[in-house]
Amino acid sequence: MATAISSLVTPPALHRRCRSSALASISAPTSLSFRAFAAPQTRRWGLALRVAASSAVLEAPAQLAARKLYVGNIPRTVTNDELRDMFAAHGTVERAEVMYDKYTNRSRRFGFVTMSTVEEANAAIEALNDTEVGGRKIKVNVTESFLPNIDRSAPESEPVFVDSQYKVYVGNLAKTVTTEVLKKFFSEKGQILSATVSHIPGTSKSKGYGFVTFSSEEEVEAAVATFNNAELEGQPIRVNRA
Repeated sequence: MATAISSLVTPPALHRRCRSSALASISAPTSLSFRAFAAPQTRRWGLALRVAASSAVLEAPAQLAARKLYVGNIPRTVTNDELRDMFAAHGTVERAEVMYDKYTNRSRRFGFVTMSTVEEANAAIEALNDTEVGGRKIKVNVTESFLPNIDRSAPESEPVFVDSQYKVYVGNLAKTVTTEVLKKFFSEKGQILSATVSHIPGTSKSKGYGFVTFSSEEEVEAAVATFNNAELEGQPIRVNRA
């Protein structure tokens, strides 16, 4: 009986081996589990550090806007490289891009150039604005959308608009088109009574459309035939009866 009972008792050496195996089987998954969760946490910390570092060097929108120039009324043949070369004489050009119609792939006769400093941008405006390129007088300035510090609370006074039953609507106007520009554009082809560009109330910001009045029905018909789809400040305008 003693022999039978003793055979059921685990020998001390075997007990130690079994215990060591059990501990190893417990500790191994624990170690693996720690590594599995530690790696993503480390990656998150690394990502946070990289984001913080990159955010520290981001440029304020106002600073970038002061270096970004609008270039209008350029010939259709001007490419991105040629636009870059035009401004390279006045500083370091970070980016030069001609805008193209997404359907026809034709140049829209305007583009944007970003200089490396505000001083270079100002020098380029001074040197290139109203100069001729390919027989066209180009416009170089900072567009209204890139001038966040403009005080629009007191817009410039507009000439008195003379209304008439003989009136046309002019749509798709570039933001740079003023009442004076619109009046001059239509006056070059004939006699008009008046012209106006509509603005957002209380500001000098254009709504993108305006009106031109004439003294007869024939002049209205001539204006629609002559000016509809004509280009003004680098983009085609729509002209129809108002």
